[in-house]
Amino acid sequence: MNIKNQVQSMDTMVSRGDIVNAVKTYFAENASTSDYSNAITNSKKQMVDKMEGFLGAIANVNGITHHKSIVDGNNSASEFTFDFDMKDGSKIYWHEIIQREWNTEGKVIKEEYFNAN
Repeated sequence: MNIKNQVQSMDTMVSRGDIVNAVKTYFAENASTSDYSNAITNSKKQMVDKMEGFLGAIANVNGITHHKSIVDGNNSASEFTFDFDMKDGSKIYWHEIIQREWNTEGKVIKEEYFNAN
C-alpha cells in the first residue's frame, strides 16, 4: 500500500471539510485518537460520532488550510489550520499537526493531534 497516496487523498478530503467521510474511508475499525485537550477515542465508530457531533456544531467554515504533509514509512504528519464559527457564538482557530500511524492495508490505526501555535 502506498501510504503517501493515502495521506494525500485523506488530506484532500479533510481540506474540503469532508472530515467524517475521511474517517469512514481511511480509519481502521480499531483506530485510536488523542488530542492536546486529552480527548481520546478508541474505535473508528467513536471517532465518526465525535466528528459528526463537532461538525454539527459549526455555523460557518471560514477556512481549512492544508499547509504540508510528510511521510516516513508507515507514519505521516500533516499540518492544517482550521477556522470555524460555532453555533454557540464561539470561534475556533486551530493550527495543528496531525500525526498518523498507518497499517499495511493503508488504514489509520493511530492519530494524534498537536497544537502547532
